[in-house]
Amino acid sequence: MPIDLLILNTAVIDFRSDEFEFVERLAGKGGLARGKTKDMPGFTQEQYKKWIDSDKATAGGPGNTAPLVARAGIKTAVGANLGKGDFGGLDAGGRFFFDAMVSSGVDMSATFIHQSLLTGATFVHNKPCGDRGGLAYFPNANNEFDFKYFKSAVERLSPKIVFYMYSGLSDSGDANGGKDLADFVNWCGARGITTIADSHTLTGSPEKFIESRASVPEYKLLEPLLSELDIFFTSYDEARMIENTIGEKGKYIGISEEEYISYFLKYLSKTFWRQNKNSRVFGVTVKDGAFVIYRDAQGNVIGPKKITSRFMIGDVKDLVGAGDSFRAGFVAYIAKNIEKFRNDKINIEQAVQMANLFASLYIKAPLNDRYSTIGQYKKMLEVVSGNFRFGSFEELVSAVVR
Repeated sequence: MPIDLLILNTAVIDFRSDEFEFVERLAGKGGLARGKTKDMPGFTQEQYKKWIDSDKATAGGPGNTAPLVARAGIKTAVGANLGKGDFGGLDAGGRFFFDAMVSSGVDMSATFIHQSLLTGATFVHNKPCGDRGGLAYFPNANNEFDFKYFKSAVERLSPKIVFYMYSGLSDSGDANGGKDLADFVNWCGARGITTIADSHTLTGSPEKFIESRASVPEYKLLEPLLSELDIFFTSYDEARMIENTIGEKGKYIGISEEEYISYFLKYLSKTFWRQNKNSRVFGVTVKDGAFVIYRDAQGNVIGPKKITSRFMIGDVKDLVGAGDSFRAGFVAYIAKNIEKFRNDKINIEQAVQMANLFASLYIKAPLNDRYSTIGQYKKMLEVVSGNFRFGSFEELVSAVVR
């Protein structure tokens, strides 16, 4: 049976603890350090299982996106590599990831079980006051992502949208300077599939790269990719590093964040949008919403414009996965309005507000119950479409899950 959304790559378990101080040395404040399998901390499968059982683990990567979309009633599948082991044929992390997806109604039939590499793992240093701590990521099985295998999954599942997560985190997925991924996205597009991909924060200390206007080699992988994508969102900090790497290296200095984002989105659209008339959306997420530039099916360019979130109420529990959950809401809206996106002028403001709603619900939910605040798409759309005013986060949750 055809599905709406297929999310590929970077199946990972996020282990969180205030004891993981080693992460800050590797990643810096709020950054990401990508390690090698041989350098994995020497924790046993039994220790991983204990962390999982004590609610110190969450499913990352597609785990921040797929269950949210599926719980909204949109047919969703994940295609990813998991490690072989003694927990029903998977290692401890793989079993946890698989079961977390299935429990939310995600189709896991495209799972590839790697015979020798473990499921990917990220160690997150929990920090007080909701600050985003550093992340130490070990790709493990993700490192050997096989486009040929997952092309067969695309052919079998016939998705409306293919979402690749993430550029820059897999040796095989990033092979040939990103051209293999670009070719895969082109292959999907030729089959009428709408495509989205994103990149992760790819440095240990983002602020140093931004201030020094230094390039980040991994962002060069976006050069062949951006021309192929229908949808691309990044964060403000990433936009600065992307522009330093494949743009004009800090030409626009001393301007406001809003002015910079407007320049960046105009640059991306002029540089990477081809002349064909398919709809495109590029955006930059910020703390209170997102800036977008959009091309409709007639080739008209709209924006850049800021769409401020109407769902800022409530206290943040954890910012890890904020961007992923934003994209979850966006692709959920696109999946429900796919023909309008392909052939007409879609309501881009509603799409972004749906993304804002998903992100707000996700980052403010308890870590051990991050999916329960997502309601059926119809209820979510009622909230997005209406002029509701909520006095508390609990009222907002009640409106979408009642």
